[in-house]
Parts: sequence; structure tokens; C-alpha cells
Amino acid sequence: MVRCRRPHRLICALKRLLGLVLGLALSGSVLATEVLRVLSWPGYADADVVTVFEQRTGARVEVTVIDADEMLWERVSTRDAADFDVFAVNTAELQRYIDRALVVPIDLDALPNRGAQLARFRDPAALPGVTRDGKAFAVPYAYAEMGLIYDRRQFEAPPQSIAALWDPRHQGKVLIYNGGSHNFSLAAQVLGKRSPFQLEEADWAQAVERLIALRRNILTVYAQPEESARLFTSRGAALLFANYGTQQLQLLRAAGADVGYVIPREGALAWLDCWVITRGARNPALAHAWIDYMLEAGPAEVLSQRHGLNNTRNQPSHQADADRLVWLEPVEHIERRNQLWERIVSGDSAARVLAP
Repeated sequence: MVRCRRPHRLICALKRLLGLVLGLALSGSVLATEVLRVLSWPGYADADVVTVFEQRTGARVEVTVIDADEMLWERVSTRDAADFDVFAVNTAELQRYIDRALVVPIDLDALPNRGAQLARFRDPAALPGVTRDGKAFAVPYAYAEMGLIYDRRQFEAPPQSIAALWDPRHQGKVLIYNGGSHNFSLAAQVLGKRSPFQLEEADWAQAVERLIALRRNILTVYAQPEESARLFTSRGAALLFANYGTQQLQLLRAAGADVGYVIPREGALAWLDCWVITRGARNPALAHAWIDYMLEAGPAEVLSQRHGLNNTRNQPSHQADADRLVWLEPVEHIERRNQLWERIVSGDSAARVLAP
């Protein structure tokens, strides 16, 4: 403690103030904690999984959950990837992040747990959309096919085609994921187009008409898997386009719903989600540590056992015929698909939907 005679009180006060400032600065430097900012889909970064990583590294993890590709793009692109360090994205969507240099190549040698992944996920060059110019930009983490979930009580036999979504017998009883990209792909599939991801200019009017017809059957749209399960059970839905695949199937069965799951004859859209590192990552080494940790058995088991999603370490208990999986590819004009879908959901006519 500094003791001062009366003439020197001002000097002493300044000394005390200086000591306080220095003390706070030193205290702050000691207590400062590294923060990892994670942008995640539902089920990818549960609290208990995050806690283990925090205990190991001493870092604090901030998780932000998104439920739509466009929400992910908005979060990352509007600030040029400055707000997050690592995020999960499917291989088709990844391309625009690479195009904008919003993500950086990953040092695969810093991820020893890749050695425990299934062989088909260990070679980046064999995975479409994962590499660019010989550099790996993503590490596979989870995947699923988007099948159809149906209420057994309302079907005499399992639906065989995507066209079941349009069946007038299910008017007002169909749940659809609220995403323009996938829904235009569904329309392209039911119209028998060559590629569900590349509509020709002449195809747009037909696709819009098909989705307006689908709107007549829609009970409502959903974003998150838990939301879809709640709506399905509480509002008597008959059919669900399962954007999250077997994750939704598991949620519904856990809720006591008598449901079945099918891959339609046209094939099911399928996604492969990967972890990537942003250009704005504050600590790339910590971001690599997160990705490597997520490839361990613990997080993989949570992903599959708790959430019903396929992980990249273990053969899934439910595996669709590989020939009937339609892996997502970049679409011809994602902004156009989303804009037109918003107009369709709002109730516009075909003429208004297609208006400039």
C-alpha cells in the first residue's frame, strides 16, 4: 500500500491509478481465453461434445446453429468470413465459398483421425467438390440421402415415386423443406429432366408450374429436423420430404410415430457435409484441432446414435442403394431458385412468380 504525505497526494493518486491499470492489464492477459467460433447444423456440435473439446484445449467454443444453405451463405459471405473460424457445408455449396476465397486449404497432415475414416472418405481427390487445384478445402463429416417418410396408417403401400408428393389424396398433408434449391431439383426429377441441378431456360416455367401444384398439397414448410417431427405428429401429416434423411426418421420413431422410409425410384438427393476453415480464422491450428476432434469415435457416435445421421467412420445401419443416390451438385442459378420459391410459397400465380 502506498502511504503519502499531504503535499504528495496528487502524485500518490496517480501512482495508485497506474498500479490499478497495470494490474487489470496483467489480470486480463492471464485470464484471456482463446475462442473458436463454429457455425454448425443441428446435431453437429452438441453441448456435451463441445465441453470435451473445451476441457482438452482450454479454449472456449461459440456455436451458432443454422438450418438453411442460404442462411449459412449470408452469415459467412456478408462479412467476408470474419465472424467464424470453422463451419460445415455440403460439397455442392462449398464451390461458391471457394470461388469467393472465403475458405482456405486444409492441412490434412494435421488431422491424424482421418486415418479412422472409411476408405471412400479418406482420398479427397476421389470426392467431387472437395479439392481445387490440387488442394483440399474440406474434410467429410456427415452424409444422408433425402428420402420420403410416410405415415403407415395413411398408406396402403409405401410410396414408390417422388410423384407421391403431388398425389391429390395427400392434399394439405405434405411437409416440405423450405429451400428453393432442393425443391426445384425435386420438380426437375418428377418432370424427368436430364439433370435436377441444371435447368435449361425452357424448363423454368414447367418447374414453377409443378411447384405451384405441389403447394396445393403442402401442409406447411419446415427448416429444422425437430420442427418437422413436431409438425408431422401434431398436425396429422401423411408424407414428408426428408431433407435431413434418417435424422428425421429417428426423431419421429422416438416420438412414437408409425412411419416408414423409402428411396423413390427416381433416386434421392444426397448430401455430404464437410468441415471447412474460413479465411478469417483467428487461430487455424485450433480450427484444425476442432476438425480432428470431430472425426473421433465420440462425436461420430453422437452424430449417428443420437441424431440418426451417417458419420464417416462407421458403416451405417441403414444404407440406401448407391445407384439410387443423386449426390448434390452446384445448381445453375441458386439465387433464382430461392427467389422463385419464395414467390411460390407466398401464393403467387405462375405469371407473377416468373415476372422479372
